[in-house]
Amino acid sequence: MNTSASLLAFDSDPVRQLRADLALALRAAARHGLAEGVCNHFSVELPDGTGRFLLNPRGLLWSEVQADDTVMVDAEGRQLAGRHEVEPTAMFIHAAMHRIGGKPCVLHTHMPYATALTLTAVGGLDTTLSQNAMRFHGRTAIDRHYNGLALDGSEGERIATAAGGADVVFLGNHGVMVCGARLDHAYDDLYYLERACQAQVLAMSTGARLTPVDPVLAAAVARQTLGERLQSELFFEALRRTV
Repeated sequence: MNTSASLLAFDSDPVRQLRADLALALRAAARHGLAEGVCNHFSVELPDGTGRFLLNPRGLLWSEVQADDTVMVDAEGRQLAGRHEVEPTAMFIHAAMHRIGGKPCVLHTHMPYATALTLTAVGGLDTTLSQNAMRFHGRTAIDRHYNGLALDGSEGERIATAAGGADVVFLGNHGVMVCGARLDHAYDDLYYLERACQAQVLAMSTGARLTPVDPVLAAAVARQTLGERLQSELFFEALRRTV
């Protein structure tokens, strides 16, 4: 357990950088069409082992979020710092995903094409179809049990348990969560997940027979993609220059 002297303060340099990165990811998601009103949330843990994490505030469009708008909550989802309120479902879902799933970054969206797949019997992405989809081979889970809004801790814990440690979780009749160890890597996955889902939905809409590759090949492509994440980092830096 960390002592109080080792806790990172909300206004310390490392936390301010995380706050800036979180705000950048939110604004980028808005630009890429992944946002929905003032709903959905991104969160990232502080790197001090306390379980505290940063979260976007209630009531702001993702396109307007700046570093100073982010808030900090504890492992139970209680707000600790920040000038804005926090939306209840964010605290229940994200606190559980960090605590139970052990995921430093949790990005939850209702982005259109990924959500469209959660409304079907397929339930999620076929990771043997497009090259973009193959990067997620062996990394996804589908939680088909929609149980209404996550307005209590038990529902957040149920979702986190159903995720089973997967990096990508398709939430039936709801949306998707993308998790990762780093914010730049997680955002890159979020972006390409939606691109892969878009390609699958468009291909399905043609009514033509789909042509998946061998799962062994899909697994190899996933290893190739994850074996070198410089492209993910360069993408995030490009967003920092342009968003």
